Amino acid sequence: MGDQLLGFGKIIFGRFKRDKHTSVPSFLPYCCVFYVVPLLFAANTLSLRRSRTAICSHLFPNCFQMTENAPVLSHRHGDLTVEGYSRAAVQSYWRIPEFKLGFDLGAHPWDFMGTPTWLISHAHLDHIAGIPLHVSRRRLMKMAPPRLVMPAYMIKPIRNMLSSFESLDRGRMPCELIGLTAGEEFELSRELVLRTFRTTHTVTSLGYVIYDRRKKLKKEYLELSGEQIRDLRESGTDVTEEVRVPMVAYTGDTSPRGLDDNPEFYNAKILITEMTFVAPDHRRHLIHKNGHMHLDDFVQRKSEFKNELIIAGHLSTRYSRSQAIKYVQKELPGMLDGRLKVWI
Repeated sequence: MGDQLLGFGKIIFGRFKRDKHTSVPSFLPYCCVFYVVPLLFAANTLSLRRSRTAICSHLFPNCFQMTENAPVLSHRHGDLTVEGYSRAAVQSYWRIPEFKLGFDLGAHPWDFMGTPTWLISHAHLDHIAGIPLHVSRRRLMKMAPPRLVMPAYMIKPIRNMLSSFESLDRGRMPCELIGLTAGEEFELSRELVLRTFRTTHTVTSLGYVIYDRRKKLKKEYLELSGEQIRDLRESGTDVTEEVRVPMVAYTGDTSPRGLDDNPEFYNAKILITEMTFVAPDHRRHLIHKNGHMHLDDFVQRKSEFKNELIIAGHLSTRYSRSQAIKYVQKELPGMLDGRLKVWI
């Protein structure tokens, strides 16, 4: 489909170049309305992301150049999109564009600059190296300072790191740093609230669950008429209750205990987690000691995963993509009923 769209764009642009009576101002609205805008709206897969870049570069080589400086995979599930990439000791970064938030910033894809809120799991460099870039780029592009949520112990070191870059880069690093501990909640918006969970890694780490919260009529009032409900409200009676749905869970780096101690991870609609090791000859007790998970940990817990979508990343660089997929499909031939996606 991407190649067909690119070919269509070239045809349109070719006709424009051959028509001497068509001006640039009159051509651009036509192209944007009937071609570029529908394409950009529909582009939510990796192949279309690449075709989108090729089309825009072909049509507008001087005024619409998109930059892809870091790998990004993408998957659409219902009304939400998961974008990101993760390899152990290399880089980890994920985002949910519809929620305007991301998880970890081990690198900084240019397209991620517009995401204002980031939830950091722990202080290892492959999860935080992109923080100075994100803060600096938003300032350069005259965007509002980002909001960075992280384990409380990281606040002072991260502030010192940004101060060092202010001296090196000779530019301000404006951002809001929010420190949390396990079991705390933080309001992201009127509809979204996050809760932190303690995970098990070699340094203090947090996982996050994002809840959609809505007010719904209490069960005891469901049979009442509109007038009766109005009268109750006017008398001061609270006729609604808050209902929360766990939408997205992110574990960051963790041993299996991080899942088992926090059953909410198993219940979120979308779970983003790690599967660092997959080969059968790798010893699990050492993997767990270093705060990571093995494919066998998923096999043993396959009945626990109630998630609609499970994205497992952070695979070791010792595996190629084909090797990793082969190992996983051998042990989980149904890929957890098609719900498991291995990102590598």
